Amino acid sequence: MKFKLVPTAPDSLDFVADAQRAVPLVPGTEDDCCARLMRRLDLPSRDVARTWLTFLRALELAEETPSGFKRLRTEPTADHLRDAIQRRVYGAENVLAALEDATEHGDSLTADAAFEAFKERVPVWEHYKNPGEWERVWAERVGDILEWLVLVNLAEETENGYVVADD
Repeated sequence: MKFKLVPTAPDSLDFVADAQRAVPLVPGTEDDCCARLMRRLDLPSRDVARTWLTFLRALELAEETPSGFKRLRTEPTADHLRDAIQRRVYGAENVLAALEDATEHGDSLTADAAFEAFKERVPVWEHYKNPGEWERVWAERVGDILEWLVLVNLAEETENGYVVADD
């Protein structure tokens, strides 16, 4: 399963570990987990907390059970996050492929160009769900994916855009 919700990338991977620790080991309701995330991470809204909870599921750091959400004991290492983002975040593989293509040709890729390369992959129902907003929403999401790729060292930001990170 791939997840679409992507929060704004934090300044460090330590924030991801803090977010994971905010999810209880004993399953809790979505409301309880969102309240814990908001309180412990000083998140501005329940929507942001819910996005983080969903994203932690994508990263295989939390899971939803019949009793609610619970933290998994997986360590949020850079290697683990690189793998999970590519496998489980909708669009991450495509954005990374566009970056690889641009880098191979000696170019960088701006966030706008990355969105243009990805635009056709936005599910059609999203066009109908937010007819006047879907392009803005998905352009922002692609920008967030790029920032996560930078955070986990799959990409680098340059003055002209993004490129694949050197190994």
